[in-house]
Amino acid sequence: MPTTQLTSAPHDWLHHLEDEADAAFLYRTLATLEQDPGRVELYRKLAGVEDRHVVMWETLLRDHGHDIPALRPTLRARGMAWLARRFGPGFLGPMLLEEEGREVKSYLGMYRQAPDGAAGTAALTLARESAQHAESLAGLVGTSSEPWHKTGAGGMLRNLVYGFNDGLTANFGLVAGMLGAQGALGLSGHAVVVAGVAGMVADALSMGASGYLAAKSEREVNEHEIAMEREEIRLMPDLEREELALLYQAKGLPEHQAHELAERVMQDPERALAEKVREELGIGEASSTPMKEAWITGTATAVGALIPVAPFLLLPGASAIWTSFAISMLAHFGVGAARSFFTGRGVIRSGMDMFIVGLGVAAIGYVVGERITKLL
Repeated sequence: MPTTQLTSAPHDWLHHLEDEADAAFLYRTLATLEQDPGRVELYRKLAGVEDRHVVMWETLLRDHGHDIPALRPTLRARGMAWLARRFGPGFLGPMLLEEEGREVKSYLGMYRQAPDGAAGTAALTLARESAQHAESLAGLVGTSSEPWHKTGAGGMLRNLVYGFNDGLTANFGLVAGMLGAQGALGLSGHAVVVAGVAGMVADALSMGASGYLAAKSEREVNEHEIAMEREEIRLMPDLEREELALLYQAKGLPEHQAHELAERVMQDPERALAEKVREELGIGEASSTPMKEAWITGTATAVGALIPVAPFLLLPGASAIWTSFAISMLAHFGVGAARSFFTGRGVIRSGMDMFIVGLGVAAIGYVVGERITKLL
């Protein structure tokens, strides 16, 4: 979101200006954290290009009669830099790769809307350079697929955040429902605790099982696709050689060089398989196992689900109720802010969205619990 509110300037222009400034800040942060001289130099070059992008947007705003806002790293960018300093530069690389992918899609969309205008021309240039950034980052983080075509979610931190969110929201609604029923039936605080703990265990097991099955299914699909590709290389080597050559041409190699490289690669079937799996199927090395996914997701869900219940284990009566409500609402805001690292939205806006969701869940859960008990 823009640092300075300029109602006369297009929101998208201000948003992109701020994003480019944030990217320059984060690339410089990576350069200070890296130990490898080659990577340090690459991050500095990427930061320099982002600085040039900032100047392009400032020029565009100025040429159209808009003021230039004072730029400084956003709260989201500072949070990402803090996490990188705590967990290392490898933590931030994949997040920046996704950000570059989002920028490519956004700039291409802007270009399609106004291909002949100044903004369209700038957007096309920025899309190309952001794509080049993504290619450079992809090599550093160990993937070769184009991030602007990714639709799936992955990674340990993402599973932690979303598992925590699921456990928190689901059990908060359950506890609120029990409180509504308590008012109608005169239930004790022990009933709320029993229901909350049971809900925590059930939700953690459910989410853990879902994480396990999802990871297992993905691995089985990948294994099936790789087995098919291996058979195609064995049975149709000429066709596979031509496909490899086309892939190399698409990456910028001249036709004759692409065919020569494809010929050499096809002489080693395992190397050819690795190339096709990476370049054509977009399948990288597995970074986790189904069991690890299950433990991460299940544990995060249990921790989130414990938050609304914990005050009832420590405090009596009304104190437990109001403490549960307060810490649950704060947790909803916090998990919403954490989600912004993956969605690209502002920290405050994302946090408030989840705050409102938590408030709605509590209200609906309470009313449903109260109404059901009156019907029984």
